Amino acid sequence: MRKIAVTGATGHFGQATIAQLIQNGIHPSKITGLVRNQTKAQNLKELGIELKEGDYDHFDSLVDVFQEVEKLLLISGTDLENRLTQHLNVIRAAKEAGVQHVYYTSFDRKTENPDSSLAFLASSHIQTEQALKESGMKYTIFRNNLYLSVLPMFLGEQVLENGIFFPAGNGKAAFADRADLAEAVANVMAESGHENQEYVMGNSENYDFEQIATKLSQLSGKQITYVSPDSNAYSEVLTDAGVPSPYIAMFVGFAEAIQSGEFETANSDLEKLLGRKPLTLDAYLGQTYGS
Repeated sequence: MRKIAVTGATGHFGQATIAQLIQNGIHPSKITGLVRNQTKAQNLKELGIELKEGDYDHFDSLVDVFQEVEKLLLISGTDLENRLTQHLNVIRAAKEAGVQHVYYTSFDRKTENPDSSLAFLASSHIQTEQALKESGMKYTIFRNNLYLSVLPMFLGEQVLENGIFFPAGNGKAAFADRADLAEAVANVMAESGHENQEYVMGNSENYDFEQIATKLSQLSGKQITYVSPDSNAYSEVLTDAGVPSPYIAMFVGFAEAIQSGEFETANSDLEKLLGRKPLTLDAYLGQTYGS
């Protein structure tokens, strides 16, 4: 078996995927982790995987990393301004190095309208998916829903004292645990098949913020309220609190997308790929906010 390579190997998603690949029977010597600095990847080295330094911005370094790689996991980058260029570098380098199958962590959505509230996030993902489909390599695209772990950012640090103030209306999302998503990706990569497939990766249930408030009330023994202001009022409150404008724009974009149903899904592949129920909202809130 040729190698499996995981980009962003020191990140939460990369580390969780590597751990699950090993648990699924892939020998560590058959796994390559792409890192920018090996000194920050000592825990991965101790697992016995091969570490190679490379950078999404440097095409030649990527070609070197991907030598002898059969399957490549491209974990989407976090540099929104340069992400598309970086992803195209990875795809071109993979093609040149002879990679046969690329797996990509994209995001779930219902619209690809360039004027949507998620345009800042969507464009690079959509164009990356298109480039993969046109590359001639096999591909598998994971359309990940919002992580459960983003909820504390949306709820705010004082949620148990001040309640929820977030302009998501009655919108729902299939918030999913990042570790569950990584486990499902590793399960797919550890076996054959899944060529040229797109999987919807959300929880088995959709949740709104009224449900979240109710659950937090039960956990805390307090009455946690949910207020959904309009986006302008929300932006003003965050501005007065000193939140940087790029973060405000991001939170508003996600809230408006949730309100319009962008992250609500009736059919998810996550449970099937896991072979079990994903972590529920109740369980996550209990872990995060329980006494």
